[in-house]
Amino acid sequence: MIAQFSSISLEEMVNEAEMLTRVDRKYVMTAQQADAVLGELSEQTRVLTIEGRRAFSYESLYFDTADLLSFRMAAHGRRRRFKLRTRSYIDTGSAFLELKTRGARSTTVKERIGYDFEARDELTPEGREYAAVGLGALGIPRLREDELKPTLATRYERTTLLAHGGGGRATIDRNLAWELADGASMRVPGMVIVETKSGQRTGDLDRLLWRNGIRPSTISKYGTGLAALRPDLPSNKWARVLRRSFEPALAVA
Repeated sequence: MIAQFSSISLEEMVNEAEMLTRVDRKYVMTAQQADAVLGELSEQTRVLTIEGRRAFSYESLYFDTADLLSFRMAAHGRRRRFKLRTRSYIDTGSAFLELKTRGARSTTVKERIGYDFEARDELTPEGREYAAVGLGALGIPRLREDELKPTLATRYERTTLLAHGGGGRATIDRNLAWELADGASMRVPGMVIVETKSGQRTGDLDRLLWRNGIRPSTISKYGTGLAALRPDLPSNKWARVLRRSFEPALAVA
């Protein structure tokens, strides 16, 4: 269904809807459901296109403490929480170190710095200092040099849409895979995660999904993926999506 939309360049996308501070809503569905919804989008919707490509390979590697401070903050619904990760764009060989925090009124604040692609699976001295400053703003004491370790990697293909007239931005992730630092991994074929990113008002795609009976899901690629691979961890927050989406997909796989 993506082929029906016109293109938008990365520069245009950033200028029109960078939205590093935004309200995020995530929806988990099958590929068939995603196709049906996309078919109802306005013809004026545009899709991010770079050198003729409309789907791009992403890799995120999350860093956490030995006792999984970041995971547990999310699992227990702490108001102030964080995720620290490297975000790598495999097709272009570029990477960033990102710190995502939960801001006022449930907004997500994402800050990032450029990062060495070859060092994306470790925290460099610059990366540790960047993390220390950001976590200090949350009241988290400076961690020792060896406390933040690579914990979980996620890989997927992403397509990005921009709605017409300021109706919000959305990403569509498919071919999802997760891998622990010890090598344990899983793939969830047939699952699609749509994430809408809007400012103060609800986005066009949100309203379209709701009309089709698809409601927001409580899911975190880091938290839910880690809980799926580590049954010993608390997972009540994600129990519904684990039961409805992960377990059936894994059984098929």
